[in-house]
Amino acid sequence: MRDKVEAVLNKIRPGLQADGGDVELVDVTEDGVVKVRLTGACAGCPMSTFTLRLAIEQRIKEEVPEVKKVEQVM
Repeated sequence: MRDKVEAVLNKIRPGLQADGGDVELVDVTEDGVVKVRLTGACAGCPMSTFTLRLAIEQRIKEEVPEVKKVEQVM
């Protein structure tokens, strides 16, 4: 499952990098929780919660249905 999640993040990453940010995959648990760290401009952006839920989590869940949720870690 980790490889599938990383593949989705690689599709999302160029959009984040265009705005000076990025996303790092920290962990994928056996129960379907993906842990990511937003970096660069995304780390301090007030819209990062929306980016996490609407761009990252939604896309991962669409392409990797076994993922239950995405959490941001610092």
